[in-house]
Amino acid sequence: VNQVANLTLVSSACDVVSTAYASTKESHPYIRSVCDAAEKGVKSVTEATASCVQPVLTALEPHVATVSEYASKGLDQLGEKLPLLQKPVEQIISDTKELVSSRVADAKGAVSS
Repeated sequence: VNQVANLTLVSSACDVVSTAYASTKESHPYIRSVCDAAEKGVKSVTEATASCVQPVLTALEPHVATVSEYASKGLDQLGEKLPLLQKPVEQIISDTKELVSSRVADAKGAVSS
């Protein structure tokens, strides 16, 4: 999970969503109260679940470590094959806009000729 969260694409996407969420909460008082209630509910459920799940996690720890190792190797390979994962969301959007603009310009040129 940490390895996925540290991918540039994932971390920048989380930053964008977090900024939008905070801005929305700040701008709209009614939404803020709903979000605050939801956050408290999630926190309570998480705390209650953590104590119940901990014994199971302890028992499964060796298996989780093995799966984690395989997942880590798979993510490394995925990162090599998809360099897009190492780019921030803003750069991907910018690159996509440039590509689309270029293709539209090419299509306009082809149609006009």
